[in-house]
Amino acid sequence: MPRYALQIEYDGGPFAGWQRQAQGQPSVQGAIEAALARLEPGPHTIAAAGRTDAGVHATAQVAHADLTRDWDPFRLASALNAHLRPDPVAILACARVPDDLHARFSATGRRYTFRLVARRAPVTHDKGLVWQVLNRLDLDAMRAGAAELIGNHDFTTFRSTLCQAKSPVKTLDRIEIGEHPYPGGVEYRFDLAARSFLHNQVRSIVGTLERVGAGAWTPQDVRAALEARNRAACGPVSPPQGLYLVGVSYPVDPFS
Repeated sequence: MPRYALQIEYDGGPFAGWQRQAQGQPSVQGAIEAALARLEPGPHTIAAAGRTDAGVHATAQVAHADLTRDWDPFRLASALNAHLRPDPVAILACARVPDDLHARFSATGRRYTFRLVARRAPVTHDKGLVWQVLNRLDLDAMRAGAAELIGNHDFTTFRSTLCQAKSPVKTLDRIEIGEHPYPGGVEYRFDLAARSFLHNQVRSIVGTLERVGAGAWTPQDVRAALEARNRAACGPVSPPQGLYLVGVSYPVDPFS
């Protein structure tokens, strides 16, 4: 069966997450599998690089699908996009890949961006796409707090109690925080990179760093929370709507 890699963009707002839901709630996986069934009747199961939560978005999710027909990748992407309407899901690229490429297990890195807007007026155009706070944050303090988390650590404090990962130890390669102009305020973008992440790790980190930026925590408090290895020591978990999966790396780029 030919295997195809799909690069996918979606607005996570209408979905209960990436993963197909037993209760019949809408999911991104379910939408794409239903579109595949329109092209090749029968059940389909696709695997993704990351199982994003309800409300989380993606600009470059990667999934693979095994099909029976030998599709031209461009035509397959076009046909899927036609059948995905009106869901806010788009196939950006499609490629025939080796049978041993697995979207999740072959990935060597993942990148997330979190968008946080600080302004007094309600957000209109980006409603559901950013986390809004009212007051500006201390960028230098947040960067200092983020520096405490770089490297190989036990991230028990920063993972959900429902996380199914075998180990809480992860290596966080990068956290970059930038400040950008935004109408009536400012936007902070948190860019994080690692081989893999724990459940709720990014949102837990961003929520904690927001407290540092607001002056409620110090950068040293972030280090103490990390060393506590206790979920109760974490700051508030940021809401999902500001989070985007923006890139997945492989030994060879399947879309190059």
